[in-house]
Amino acid sequence: MKSNQFMRPEYFTNRELSWIAFNDRVLEEARDKNNPLLERARFLAITQSNLDEFFNIRVASLRKMVTVGYDKPDAAGMSPETQLKAIAAATHTMVDKQASTWSRSLQPKLAELNINLKHFEDLTAKQVQFVDDYFHQELYPVLTPMGVDPTRPFPFLANNSLNLALRLSRPEQEGDKRRSFAMVQIPAVYSRVLRLPDGDNQFMLLDDVVRQYVGELFVGATIQETAMFRVTRDMDMDVAEEDASDLMKEIQSQLKKRQRGKVMRLEIESNTDKHIRKRLIKALDVDEEDVYAIKGPIDLTFINQLVKQVSGHEELQFPSYTAYMDPEYSERSIFDMIRERDLFLHHPYDKFNPVIEFIRQAATDPAVLALKMTLYRVSSKSPIIQYLKQAAANGKQVTVLVELKARFDEENNVHWAQELERAGCHVIYGLVGLKTHSKLALVVRREEDGIRRYMHMATGNYNDVTAHFYTDMGLFTANPDMGIDASNIFNMLSGFSEPPYFHQLVIAPLGIRDFLFDRIDGEIRAAKAGRKALIQMKMNSLSDTAMIEKLYEASAAGVEIQLIVRGICNLKVGIPGVSENITVHSIVGRLLEHSRIYSFYADGEELVFLSSADLMNRNLSRRVELLFPILQDDIRERILSLYGLMWADNVKTRVLQADGTWEHLDLRGVEKLDVQAYLIKHAKELGDELNQVAAPEEEVQDTRRFIPMKAPEQSDQED
Repeated sequence: MKSNQFMRPEYFTNRELSWIAFNDRVLEEARDKNNPLLERARFLAITQSNLDEFFNIRVASLRKMVTVGYDKPDAAGMSPETQLKAIAAATHTMVDKQASTWSRSLQPKLAELNINLKHFEDLTAKQVQFVDDYFHQELYPVLTPMGVDPTRPFPFLANNSLNLALRLSRPEQEGDKRRSFAMVQIPAVYSRVLRLPDGDNQFMLLDDVVRQYVGELFVGATIQETAMFRVTRDMDMDVAEEDASDLMKEIQSQLKKRQRGKVMRLEIESNTDKHIRKRLIKALDVDEEDVYAIKGPIDLTFINQLVKQVSGHEELQFPSYTAYMDPEYSERSIFDMIRERDLFLHHPYDKFNPVIEFIRQAATDPAVLALKMTLYRVSSKSPIIQYLKQAAANGKQVTVLVELKARFDEENNVHWAQELERAGCHVIYGLVGLKTHSKLALVVRREEDGIRRYMHMATGNYNDVTAHFYTDMGLFTANPDMGIDASNIFNMLSGFSEPPYFHQLVIAPLGIRDFLFDRIDGEIRAAKAGRKALIQMKMNSLSDTAMIEKLYEASAAGVEIQLIVRGICNLKVGIPGVSENITVHSIVGRLLEHSRIYSFYADGEELVFLSSADLMNRNLSRRVELLFPILQDDIRERILSLYGLMWADNVKTRVLQADGTWEHLDLRGVEKLDVQAYLIKHAKELGDELNQVAAPEEEVQDTRRFIPMKAPEQSDQED
């Protein structure tokens, strides 16, 4: 069959609706009674922040398409306008589900444990006095009453700011049915969750404090109605790089403009007075379908602040654990270790420290001549940045690509770029029109036998904070061919070099799509010849239309395809003659699955590749991405073993159904396996085995032996 036979709209799920289904899987974790209570609350907060960003970017993009009259349908046959209507219906349902999860489940269960979020009428006398003092001494000087009338226009409201709208009357309006309109912004400079005295774990929301005392800001007026509300704005950035003489200045300019984007969503309390509702809708220029009536507190991200302030109750959170690190990293030069063999890291089960140590040793080692690195997202206090600056101070040739367009990290990355430049590093911003999303570090070292290149390549960012809860894979290697490729990649990024070919590494947008197509074609040929054909892939999102069509072609030819897709999946399973050989799993659990694995049976050769790229059009066509092979046998076997464990997970896995829904596996009569809990528990065993110096080939142990014949009956949070 030819791939164009798989282009029918009914063969695809809409990208945005698939994302909403993913956020609903996260919401399921908040409703899962097997998760510790405070962790369930955290999951609920995550669904709120996810949804906020969805409106900031995805909904905003569709609105722009509608505004300019763009009506071309997506692969699923939905126009932008049709998508917006479907999104509104799905997200209204989700918002109601979020609110009920908090008000009917989580908050009552917390209250049973005497962890209370109180209203003013529930306070003890001591707590009333505390709140009274807090308002008058802390809040009152900061709050600003904002009346709205012909001389005082409706104020600008920042994205995601929380505000109290008021309808009030004044003596001069006696007998007049009209009411004055005013607002007070809840100050973001304070924690929204206020800890109360007179008992442990007693809290109150700052917005409730302001509402209780708001009359003192409008002396002489009578408060008739109040309503809390929040606006979500278009936060997408439109940077025309071809027209920008200075990309950094253009980014800084766009950051200022972004704050004034059009309102995408208005959240209001469900019992809001109709006059206030109409006033807000008109002033903010939103449609009725963009108004979300919330049955409970607006903006559930406050839950994160609440959880952090709860004292005691360790049993309500996931148990802490210690990530593994081979003691050899602390005893030897990391370059000596890499020269002997490739080294594999699986975060967060393995510590991120070796990655930081790689950069630290490069900064201080007299034999190191140059250090080159790509940075997409780093932490606000990144040790890697400090070591890069130290390397420059020590006379190394330091080249750093800082991606200024990393969404919502633009301001942070502009800061780091300026810091690195001041320290003497050569800072570049990538290629015009492309984001650089690859994760690559190259160290050039002069040794007795000549120049040697050392590399670190990974599926995740050089971020020491997210490395604690994102699952990612990384590889240290001194493979000469990969070293040449890495040098060519940096030459391409920093100059005008166009390498004619690469030895081992594959990059997008030049080649990852075609490279994967070739590997898929190999499996198709094997299946048609009656040989075993198997494709195993793990990624965050699968939405590239051409890639999905290619997987359909492989499935139709008889190739068995196993996909682990955490988030968006536009592919459909169970289509007769098209996708009957495709199974899709999604793992949503304690840790955020972020690694990308692409594996092909290849007539028993079992080719394994790791990558920074998801199978999305933006990754394959509009970003600089990296895909690298795993050539060392023990590491390749370990990754296949890990994939097998993930595929065997039956606790946190949902399986995509033919109707587009995701269902948990039936656990009746089977042993339970939570793969994340299992890998946390066995991190040291797995690490000790892999990191011992490889024995002769015939003596190498089977690294798959840790796949349990009988999986643990309990997850780590139940131990």
